[in-house]
Amino acid sequence: MHCRSCEIVLEKNISRVEGVRSVRVNYKKGRAQIYWKDRKPDMRDIDAAVRESGYSIGVDDKKSWFSKDPQEYAELAATASVLFALWVVLGASGLFDVSPSVGEAPSLMAVLVVGLTAGVSTCMALVGGLVLGISARHAEAHPEATPMQKFRPHLFFNLGRLSSYAFFGGLVGLLGSAFRLSPSTLGIFVVVLGVLMFFLGLKIIGIFPRLSSASFFTLPASVSRVLGIHRDTKEYSHTGSFFTGAATFFVPCGFTQAMQLYAISTGSFAEGAAIMFLFALGTLPGLLGIGGLTSAVRGAFARYFFKFAGLAVIVFALINISSGLNLGGIAVRLPSASRPPSQAVPAEVSGGKQIVRMTQAIGYRPNSFVVKRGIPVRWVITSTNPYTCASFIVVPDLRITRALQEGENVIEFTPTQAGQLRFTCSMGMFSGVFNVVDY
Repeated sequence: MHCRSCEIVLEKNISRVEGVRSVRVNYKKGRAQIYWKDRKPDMRDIDAAVRESGYSIGVDDKKSWFSKDPQEYAELAATASVLFALWVVLGASGLFDVSPSVGEAPSLMAVLVVGLTAGVSTCMALVGGLVLGISARHAEAHPEATPMQKFRPHLFFNLGRLSSYAFFGGLVGLLGSAFRLSPSTLGIFVVVLGVLMFFLGLKIIGIFPRLSSASFFTLPASVSRVLGIHRDTKEYSHTGSFFTGAATFFVPCGFTQAMQLYAISTGSFAEGAAIMFLFALGTLPGLLGIGGLTSAVRGAFARYFFKFAGLAVIVFALINISSGLNLGGIAVRLPSASRPPSQAVPAEVSGGKQIVRMTQAIGYRPNSFVVKRGIPVRWVITSTNPYTCASFIVVPDLRITRALQEGENVIEFTPTQAGQLRFTCSMGMFSGVFNVVDY
């Protein structure tokens, strides 16, 4: 057995055997405890029930940490080369810098365009990476399932996503910024999701046999029974897929937060719901594309595809972990959407204040400044597009969080210690630095 769903399937089928009063299965121990009252059940009937469930009775050999199959490593090297080449091509093509320009008050059609853009941009490293990891793991674990059986979870996932975005978008429109999370909370959330994705990726690539039977972040079997997640499809349930999709409203994607800010500004339940629903609808092609791809692969090609998917999920995970740490004020840079610091620009001094000017479009330019300790800083930011990941400025050490409006925005602070003051977008993917020096 490899997951808690195995426990549920076996408990249900074994309990149907004549004479069985109750059964408790533990997938980690590889054991089923069967209780009876009047007559001991026939072991042949129990064995038949186990086999009918798709399992067998016996002792599993202890798996090693690393695969001893050279072919596994050859396939991994081949897919890593393809992934690296794809990364270079996409970076050179400018796809990582994709960002819509929708103006100060975007129309509902423009909101849909923002969603389409988010579905193929670097922000999909969060939701898209998680979906890719879960769907690839499910398809790899159940090669016998038909493409439609593998694809059906994505339909319910996106149905939950659309419903959640419409409902909570309406609440955001009514209640305002109460749904906004602090930078430190967002950072923790992004790191946790990154760690989850990292382990999913390690399991998918197939060179760690012992990890393949490990299960992370799963519901206890007792909770699954209460929720009704006990169908024969093992790791899949309509309920689980629906609520997983619904929960993505709270995933801290910069595009999502920009649309949430637009919904807040409406002050209307209906308009807020329409904005967030259309945004989620725009992301639908990208998410369903991932689901369709993982559902269709089979045969010899599947071995290479799952390794490619696993490596991609690991890359997404590392990007998200670094982004979350950046939000928490821990400087980490990986090759991602974040541009390297520009040449440090010294501040202009006027009227007893240090003035620095920066433009926010796709990222920040310039994004490195030199300021003096103890002198007030007037930070003038010209936002050319307020509906992108970079439109939320966070300075963790100063507890500054600002949603930029199109045009000129001013932030003032006084640096009190020499060193570096880092600033990032709300996801930690775009960043910059103030180099604070003594007189």
